[in-house]
Amino acid sequence: MERIVGLKAPDFKMTAISGDGSKELTVSLKDYSRKWLVLFFYPLDFTFV
Repeated sequence: MERIVGLKAPDFKMTAISGDGSKELTVSLKDYSRKWLVLFFYPLDFTFV
């Protein structure tokens, strides 16, 4: 696996769910400008199978 810690993330825009699950939000990397941000991808977390 390639180590990507410390690299800049590409610009993105995506749909997210609010912390309490009550609404959908559109977020982008620009929303977090000048803030610390940790991105992770866990594809099976919200899979309804």
